[in-house]
Amino acid sequence: MRFDLHCHIKGGSIDSRISLEHYIELLQGFGYNGMMITDHDTYRACKHWDKIKENPVYKNFTVIKGIEYDTKDAGHFIVIMPNDIALHILTIRGMKLKRLIRIVHHYGGILGPAHPYGVRSSSAMLFKYLSKTPNLIREFDFIETFNTCESPISNILAKKMASKYGKTGIGGTDAHSEQYVGMGYTDIDATINTNNDMIQAIQDHRIVDASGTERIQTARSKMKDSKMGIISFHIYNKGLGKILSPYRSIRLKLLAR
Repeated sequence: MRFDLHCHIKGGSIDSRISLEHYIELLQGFGYNGMMITDHDTYRACKHWDKIKENPVYKNFTVIKGIEYDTKDAGHFIVIMPNDIALHILTIRGMKLKRLIRIVHHYGGILGPAHPYGVRSSSAMLFKYLSKTPNLIREFDFIETFNTCESPISNILAKKMASKYGKTGIGGTDAHSEQYVGMGYTDIDATINTNNDMIQAIQDHRIVDASGTERIQTARSKMKDSKMGIISFHIYNKGLGKILSPYRSIRLKLLAR
């Protein structure tokens, strides 16, 4: 089965311009069997899928409910939780990576870094925390080894990282606009109908290939990787994380009960 395992949807990601219905239509046209929604710190688009999934046009198409979580100290992480488990704490950005790993694994989920060598402001291996605690990489369940929106060298480094640590590699487009849909994929030697199926396939190393075509670098991506772009993102991410800190603490206490 062929999946795009990194998808951003209008209504879930503020910078996405593709509706879920159109995203599925495009992927079906390219012969894909499914996709995973990975909006930042929200399940809004996943809830929309619940409203439309009974439409016969989606009978042979699988949508996996994921999330791209913004950590405080290690960039973006793709999280896949078991069927019917959507932790509210994952919608509040700013947890430290170590705590995120502990919570996700406690509830039977899996996680791995998105674009680990990509844009410096949001990619795990370019944060000081992981360079100081490399053993934490062994706790990852997978690594995104292909991302259409990153450079060839970024994807090569991610593949080497997965090989070094014996981790399953996944791939996707990270598309926010329709021209990139269909440019990245993950081929899986398993039947995937649910989140549990996807978790099992990744844990069993049933990923056959994760690859695609990288896009040409855009002015926007260059800006994100500039010094000013990095500073701006850190101010935004850490500032918003700080504002949400009291609310996140309450949700963490509720989880601990």
